[in-house]
Amino acid sequence: MKLELRNITKRFGALVANDQISLTLAPGEIHSLLGENGAGKSTLMNVLYGLLQPDEGEILIDDKPVSFSGPGDAMAAGIGMVHQHFMLIPVFTVAENVVLGHEPTGVLGTLDLPAARKLVKEISDRFGFDIDPDAKIQDLPVGAQQRVEIIKSLARNAKILVLDEPTAVLTPQETDELMQIMRDLAKSGTSIIFITHKLREVQQVSDRITVIRLGKVVASPSPKASASELASLMVGREVDLNVKRKAPKLGAETLVIENLTVLDDRSHQMVDGVSFSVHDGEVLAIAGVQGNGQTELAEAILGLRKIHSGTIHVAGRDLTKSTVREVLEAGLGYIPEDRKKDGLVGDFTIAENLMLDGSYSAPFAKGVQIDFEARDRIANELIQEFDIRTPSAETLAKQLSGGNQQKVVVARELSRELKVLVASQPTRGVDVGSIEFIHEQIIAARDSGKSVLIISTELDEVLALADRIAVMYRGRIVGIVDAKTTREKLGKMMAGIAA
Repeated sequence: MKLELRNITKRFGALVANDQISLTLAPGEIHSLLGENGAGKSTLMNVLYGLLQPDEGEILIDDKPVSFSGPGDAMAAGIGMVHQHFMLIPVFTVAENVVLGHEPTGVLGTLDLPAARKLVKEISDRFGFDIDPDAKIQDLPVGAQQRVEIIKSLARNAKILVLDEPTAVLTPQETDELMQIMRDLAKSGTSIIFITHKLREVQQVSDRITVIRLGKVVASPSPKASASELASLMVGREVDLNVKRKAPKLGAETLVIENLTVLDDRSHQMVDGVSFSVHDGEVLAIAGVQGNGQTELAEAILGLRKIHSGTIHVAGRDLTKSTVREVLEAGLGYIPEDRKKDGLVGDFTIAENLMLDGSYSAPFAKGVQIDFEARDRIANELIQEFDIRTPSAETLAKQLSGGNQQKVVVARELSRELKVLVASQPTRGVDVGSIEFIHEQIIAARDSGKSVLIISTELDEVLALADRIAVMYRGRIVGIVDAKTTREKLGKMMAGIAA
C-alpha cells in the first residue's frame, strides 16, 4: 500500500508545527523520520493517525485522497501505530488484548476465544514472534509486550505501521530482534514509518530517511550517511558525537551506598539490597531497562523517598534519614529524570529557577530578603556559560525548548559547590546538540574531581560517559563492570544474566 503526505500544515495558534510537509512511503519500505524534539514528527504522525486534523494539505493512499476523523478511520484504512508507551491491559491475555475492540464472537454474541488465539498464533508463527496467546501481559518481558502491540496492528490488517520510539524500553538484544522483525515485515509488504532519535538504528534498517527541522522537511539523506552527518542535519550545525575524556584520576570514595532497600508507593520492593560506591573523579553509570528500580534509587539518594533499610554516606556523613535540604547542603547535586515535574517550576522565570536550591542563602539572599541584583547577575552569567537559548533571564521556564530547560537544570546544579552529582536520564527528550553540550558538562564535573553517578537507559550514553557500569535488574545490581565491556554482555546483564 502506497502512502503520500502532501503539503501537510498544522498550526497551533501562531506556532506552525508542520509547515508544508510532504513525504511518501512505498510498499515494503522502512522510512525513518528524524528530527529534534519539537521538530514536528509527532504532530505529523498524529495527523496521519486521525488524532489531529491538518489545516492544509492532504493524505493519499494508493493515490486516492483520504480523510480520517479519528484513529478508527486510520485503522480501517490499514494504518497501525505502535506507541512508545504500550496500550495494553496487564491482566488480560495476549489474545484478549489483540482482539480488544474488534472481538470475534460465537454463539449468542460471546467472545470466541479460540478464534482469537488462532489469530494470534497465525501472526506469531508467520513472523517468528514466539508469543503465547494465553500469556498474561503482566508476565511478559517488555520486548514481548512490544511484539504484542505489533500483532494488534497486524490483526487489523495494517499495511502501514508507525513505530514511535519503539526501542526506548528495550535491551540491546531486544532491539536487535525488533530490527529483524521490521525487516521481515517490510519483506512481507508492510510499510513502516520509523521514528527514533537513535542514529545507529536509523542506519541499520532505513530504506529512506526524511529529516524535519522546525516543522519543515530539510533533507532526505542517504541511509549510508554517517551518524555525524545525520545529527548535523537535525540541528542545523556540525555536531561532535564523540565524548572527549581522559583517563580518570580517582580520589576518595565520596558516595557510598550499602545494602539499600527502597519501597515504592504501593510498598513493593523496588531496590533490593543495593551496594556500590563512587570515587571522586569518576563516573559510575547505572544501566538497565526503565522500571528496574533506578527511579526509586535516585529518589532515595536525594531524600525524596524513605529508605526501608541500608545506608547512604556522602564524604563520610550519614545522610540515610536526611531531608532533601540537608542532602543538598551536604554537597549533592541532582538532575532529575523528569525536568518538568521535579526539576523546574514552569511558571517561574529562568532567573528564579536558577536559584531554587539556594534562595534562602548567599549569594541570592541578604538576610531574609532576596538580592535581586545578585540573582539577575548570576542568571545572566549562567545563561552565557551554559548556552541557554533565551531572549532574557525573565523568560518563563515553560516557554523554553526541552533542551534549554534541561540546560537550566544542569546550570543550577553544577554552579553550586558539589561533592557528588547524581544525574538521572540527563539527556532524556533533548536534541543531539544539547546532548553534546550536557555530556561535556558532565565530563567537566568528573574532571574537576567530583563524584558523578549517572542513571541512564540509553546504552550509548552509558558507554560514552562511564568509567564503570553497574547494571540493575529487578531492583538488584547484577554486576559492576569496566566501561570497555561489550554491548552484548551489557545487554545480557540488562536481561538479568549476572556478569
